[in-house]
Amino acid sequence: MAAGGRISLSVAPGNIRGATGLAGRSWRLVRFSNGQLMGSKLKLAQKQLHAASCSNNKAVKKQVCMAVATDVAAESKLKDPEPQKAEARSVVAIILGGGAGTRLFPLTKRRAKPAVPIGGSYRLIDVPMSNCINSGINKVYILTQYNSASLNRHLARAYNFGSGNFGDGYVEVLAATQTPGEAGKTWFQGTADAVRQFHWLFEDHRSREIEDVLILSGDHLYRMDYMDFVQDHRQSGADITISCLPMDDSRASDFGLMKIDDKGKVLSFSEKPKGAELKAMAVDTTVLGLSKEEAEEKPYIASMGVYVFKKEILLNLLRWRFPTANDFGSEIIPASAKEFYTKAYLFNDYWEDIGTIRSFFDANLALTEFPPRFSFYDAAKPMYTSRRNLPPSKINSRVVDSIISHGSFLTDSLIEHSVIGIRSRINKNAHLKDTMMLGADFYETDEEVASLLAEGKVPVGIGENTKIKECIIDKNARIGKNVVIANSEGIQEADRSSEGFYIRSGITVILKNFVIPNGFVI
Repeated sequence: MAAGGRISLSVAPGNIRGATGLAGRSWRLVRFSNGQLMGSKLKLAQKQLHAASCSNNKAVKKQVCMAVATDVAAESKLKDPEPQKAEARSVVAIILGGGAGTRLFPLTKRRAKPAVPIGGSYRLIDVPMSNCINSGINKVYILTQYNSASLNRHLARAYNFGSGNFGDGYVEVLAATQTPGEAGKTWFQGTADAVRQFHWLFEDHRSREIEDVLILSGDHLYRMDYMDFVQDHRQSGADITISCLPMDDSRASDFGLMKIDDKGKVLSFSEKPKGAELKAMAVDTTVLGLSKEEAEEKPYIASMGVYVFKKEILLNLLRWRFPTANDFGSEIIPASAKEFYTKAYLFNDYWEDIGTIRSFFDANLALTEFPPRFSFYDAAKPMYTSRRNLPPSKINSRVVDSIISHGSFLTDSLIEHSVIGIRSRINKNAHLKDTMMLGADFYETDEEVASLLAEGKVPVGIGENTKIKECIIDKNARIGKNVVIANSEGIQEADRSSEGFYIRSGITVILKNFVIPNGFVI
């Protein structure tokens, strides 16, 4: 018996006599957590041997031979060790936010896509940032290229990890830049190229503990524990793991689909297939954990654009294996699946790609449902944003199925199925229905409002007797009295930027800082 409380048994076959049931047992190293228990067992065994010898009137020499170890082992119920839990400090997240955001134009006319407001008081970048924080991941890079001023400002205000509250964590913006050499003269050519241009960051001293790299998009709406994702990645031994959604027939052709085997290994990809190609991508989604009924309803799996790579694999792919590939989704991932162990990870919860004006509009208005499919109200996993220190809203209006953000003034108006952003001002007899109002960056004082009205000008907000329907109103817009915005002719696409608005997918979009004069009709 070693000092650490371990008993090593080495018994030749046939040496154990008088201890029934021991032959054939599997003997192994046993650790005792209670030395007193072991001593009690030995004494009990000796008493039982003595009683047996007296009753038989003969001396029977029995060797205990520490056989009591098997009893103690049984009572200890030795278990196989659980898989080692992945540590968040060994993970770094990269949020891709540098795209031009053309499908979200004109909301991206003066801001990066991740900086677009959502839900009344948040920005799109707050979704992956909050998911990282709630998952314990505090090492984050954000790659930017287009219109990044407002995004940089928001990140500096909301996620200042330099205060020491996040240990050794950091949030750093990696803006597209030029470097020496011919190759260094180009801007980001795609998601993979953006990461490639900063590959040296993963080889410096600060990244010595990093084992896995999480690649995230800055324009999705969902709540996810990324460490569950990383844990599954490590337990499977995969080189690359792709988070995916089960999908039904109605939406499957809008996404890149994957074919998997019965172990969840990715075999092939198809980008937005239709017809016979779509049917060929159907898989048995019970492999990923869906019930038989769910699997029949959703026979396809779509990539979310959320990936985790082993660090060394990612660097190898970007620098040596595919040095000219520019995009993860259409180039790196499909090609890697043929050579590296690429696995699918099921995320069977709410997720929405906020990539178009229509999806942005629908996702925001869906927040007003009871109960909503996605909610910002989760005390355990909150969504973070910048502190604004705004007062509560003042409401003297009728509000139906709507969200009213803080710091707003609603006076004798009717708000139906709408989302009203911060610092919004809506005046008497205004009627908003199916409208997304992004709010304002500043207040105008009562004196300033009175002065503007006296001069026949329009203050920030919605004027009296104005009727608005199916509309997105960007920040700081000034909409006058007796205005009608209804798109009654049902126009789907129009560029009326000189007059302060666009129509996209049938939705009227009022431009940031523009003035819609009194009595104007759209």
